[in-house]
Amino acid sequence: MVVSVREVAEDAGVSVGTVSNVLNRPERVSADTVTRVQASIARLGYVRNDAARQLRAGHSRTIGLVVLDIRNPFFAEVVRGAEQRADEHGMSVLVANSDESARREGLLLDLFEEQRVAGVLITPVAEALPRLQQMRDRGTLSVLVDRESRDPGFSSVAVDDVEGGRIAAAHLLESGRRRLAFVGGPVSLRQVSDRLSGAQAVAAAAGVGLEFMATGALSVEEGRRAGRLLMDRPGAERPDAVFAANDLVALGLLQSLVMAGDARVPQDIALIGYDDIDFAEAAVIPLSSIRQPAALIGSTAVDLLLGASDGGAATAERVLYRPELIARASTLGV
Repeated sequence: MVVSVREVAEDAGVSVGTVSNVLNRPERVSADTVTRVQASIARLGYVRNDAARQLRAGHSRTIGLVVLDIRNPFFAEVVRGAEQRADEHGMSVLVANSDESARREGLLLDLFEEQRVAGVLITPVAEALPRLQQMRDRGTLSVLVDRESRDPGFSSVAVDDVEGGRIAAAHLLESGRRRLAFVGGPVSLRQVSDRLSGAQAVAAAAGVGLEFMATGALSVEEGRRAGRLLMDRPGAERPDAVFAANDLVALGLLQSLVMAGDARVPQDIALIGYDDIDFAEAAVIPLSSIRQPAALIGSTAVDLLLGASDGGAATAERVLYRPELIARASTLGV
């Protein structure tokens, strides 16, 4: 049975307002009264309804975080960084997974706004700015995560994915590869299109081709499917290097290539991923990757949100980190 504030007040012989003061402003109440009310709280087993209190105040101590795919260890690290920073400010993070679905993303934003979260951190599926603008106009701020903002009204924290694509393609070319392929999708995701764009620019400057093989999602399963399609081709028609849009796709590709048995990595096909998740180094053939500072992205996103909420930033801020090449056996050999 839920015990109410009124029951606590009756048990302690005080008013409901006095109980509220003991809970929220104890300095306004005499020490004897505080002791008496606290004794009633303990005796009755009263549990404070913090959610209701926050709703009455018009805000909460919770930050909403919407990620593309919670199964991706990259986003798990982003969440970890956000939670650690939020905890330093006495706040919590409520994590939701859009599963790369614009429809689900919209439902989650509706839910967070109804819950009156302190703000929203989001990796958008596609073009979410109109919806975020509506939320901002109604008092709920947001920060784009792993996506650079092209709107001066929104703060963002991301890695330069165009530069990451350049670094990956340049590394493959420097290892002597000339038939490159980019595997990943959907291309409607800004991260995918930016990585592809960077790789295409480097390939074009070197006078080599870059095949694009789209996938339906950034997952191991889609990577396996793409790998099987590559292995169905005659050897001479296969790329000699593959840049995967993220490490999950790259690991799926690696599984298909190894299981097929007639294509050696990296001797026949070099392979590089993106994100540098823990599983990349632990793969049967350690995977080269483009590293993003995932935890730092999460903590910075919280800083930007709280800075804007406190009026600390007069204008939106865009933080852009530089990606880093981590070269391993999948491109360098054993």
